[in-house]
Amino acid sequence: MKTLYDVQQLLKKFGIYVYVGKRIWDIEVMALELDHLYKAKIISNEEFVSAKLVLTHEHKIEELKIKKLNNGGGL
Repeated sequence: MKTLYDVQQLLKKFGIYVYVGKRIWDIEVMALELDHLYKAKIISNEEFVSAKLVLTHEHKIEELKIKKLNNGGGL
């Protein structure tokens, strides 16, 4: 798993569609859904870890975007 799209497709296999309205919120909800699937032993450890890494990376990107916007885009 390499992209957020890959994680979405994994969740879609189980009938889980996430759209909250803000990308960062979507990522957070996807992480929660992933946790539930893993705890229920529906997905493998490898799938879980791979998907969590993608979500963590994407979440950090979104946090940086928000931080930039709040600081007026300056350095």
